Amino acid sequence: MLSTILGFTQFIFTIIIGLYFWGQFRSQQSSEKGIKEDSKIEMEHLNAMRRISLSQPLTEKTRPKNLEEIVGQEEGVQAVKVGLCGPNPQHILIYGPPGVGKTAACRVALEEAKRTAESPFGKDAKFVEVDATIMHYDERSIADPLIGSVHDPIYQGAGAYGQAGVPQPKEGAVSKAHGGVLFIDEIGELQQIQMNRLLKVLEDRKVQFESAYYASTNKNIPRHIHDMFKNGVPADFRLVGATTRSPEEIPPALRSRCMEIYFNPLTKQDLMKILDNAVEKLDISLGMDCKRMICSYAANGRDVVSMLQTLASKLALEHKTSAEIADVEWVVETGRYSAKMDEELEEGARVGVVNGLAVTDAGCGMLMPIEVSAELGQGAVKCTGIMEEETISRGNLSLTRTSTAKGAVNNVMTVLRTVCKIDLSAYNLHINFSGGMPVDGPSAGTAIFIGCYSAILNLPVDNRYAFTGELSIKGLVKPVGGVAAKIEAAQKAGAHTVFIPKANAQKKFETMGIKVIAVHHINEILEHVFAAGRGKIVDIPLPEQEILSAKGKE
Repeated sequence: MLSTILGFTQFIFTIIIGLYFWGQFRSQQSSEKGIKEDSKIEMEHLNAMRRISLSQPLTEKTRPKNLEEIVGQEEGVQAVKVGLCGPNPQHILIYGPPGVGKTAACRVALEEAKRTAESPFGKDAKFVEVDATIMHYDERSIADPLIGSVHDPIYQGAGAYGQAGVPQPKEGAVSKAHGGVLFIDEIGELQQIQMNRLLKVLEDRKVQFESAYYASTNKNIPRHIHDMFKNGVPADFRLVGATTRSPEEIPPALRSRCMEIYFNPLTKQDLMKILDNAVEKLDISLGMDCKRMICSYAANGRDVVSMLQTLASKLALEHKTSAEIADVEWVVETGRYSAKMDEELEEGARVGVVNGLAVTDAGCGMLMPIEVSAELGQGAVKCTGIMEEETISRGNLSLTRTSTAKGAVNNVMTVLRTVCKIDLSAYNLHINFSGGMPVDGPSAGTAIFIGCYSAILNLPVDNRYAFTGELSIKGLVKPVGGVAAKIEAAQKAGAHTVFIPKANAQKKFETMGIKVIAVHHINEILEHVFAAGRGKIVDIPLPEQEILSAKGKE
């Protein structure tokens, strides 16, 4: 009897267990069927999306295909080529405004390097492009798209690895760029912890992963994951970081590992070349007056292409193939574009008006017009157009810059009074810096002096002279920075002569297509600038000890 009951109970449990597994099997089949049906629907949706394609944007049509097509950046492009195409490629930092070809130059440089026999880049070398402004880092290390992260079981849900308690390392952009180039746009926007981790990867050329769930003795962990934790994931690439920030805002630890390259703002001539290239891709006619207007309002190459694309769309809707100036004016007004200051110098001479030279945050030279008015008065000196202090906000970073032009003005007043023996108490001087920017005061010293001297003695200054150099209170012209960029800016603006400090003189300045005069003392500038009015030039003796000091610098 007992055996019968046990047999019956066993039979019942067998049926229950069988029904359970049968239910599980049916549920799994139903689930798999549902997944397959959902997958089929989603694939049909994806394929339908892929069959839809709009017209190719003009920005893609005009994208440079080789280094020769990059406009206005001859020196920068050559530097990128040297940095990437040689037998030992370097990490690179590129400074420059947006829309001037930084990304395009690096992309085509890698393609050229892959065709170079001496280059270590293989034919399959990748160009991985990321934007630092969207590379969000999770402090819990759940996700780091730049360096990579570990998906611990607690975050994996019911997946196979999660159920088995296996941590999964996930590769980031640095590993995806292995053997190629990693281009980080706006690299200055990386969080500090990301920057530190990136520097570690550059040093080790691999990524090391850590996890509290990893145990070297755990046999459930697959072999490849053991290898990733023990030996790391290869990340041997060349970094190219692009930024619109100034070099001082980039961490010194990163700068010390990179070759630094500067891309210049595009001139009107450069913009005109980009415009002509883009017009060839469109079936429209554009007169020279329309082209000049577009280039006068465009700040960079992207602006040119964007304005042209808007203009082409307007003409198409109006069934026109030829643009008029009114059409371009509509594009300018609609896009709220601002006209750029014309830096082209005209021939002639003016009293109290001189051309100083400055350098932007990105290391680009620029013309800095200075105006001086001298009237009979009580010795007052007024400066306008100078930002005494400027605060720049970039994300979480706030940078305050202070202008130092007032110090240069004070030095000039001392030289005029003590060295030139001019009675400044008889004049009211008004010095105006055009543009309203923080002025690199020391380097504007010689320009301010010539402007004041011209205004007080009513002597005209050739409008195609340009000046840079710090002026000491003894009249010595001391060295300044960015001289090569300043000379290039003066040349592009149409100047025929640039005065620089003797200590900044270089052999290459003789081949830049512009006359460069290197001087020790302000008296040498006066002799050149006011040669036609020598009788009015105040004799400025050069002290013997200063002559010896100046010669020692040579």
